[in-house]
Amino acid sequence: MENKCADYIKDLNDYLDGTLDNSLCREIEEHVGYCDNCRIMIDTMKRTVMLCRDGIAEKLPDTLESKLKNVLRIRWEYHFNRK
Repeated sequence: MENKCADYIKDLNDYLDGTLDNSLCREIEEHVGYCDNCRIMIDTMKRTVMLCRDGIAEKLPDTLESKLKNVLRIRWEYHFNRK
């Protein structure tokens, strides 16, 4: 992932919600036109939102939910909180 990708990650939720400044939206759209990693990330986020909105909620067993949250937190920190 190039440096510009990391700059955009923090703005992706606002971008997907349509609340981001127009000039930054255009900049992100231009970037994802040539960056496969960011395009995949945005497409995945869009699909995830759609599935969560349209899907049926299933209750996970507490131990599984706890393990899943921990794994996701560790991976998120590893990929996005590096300095």
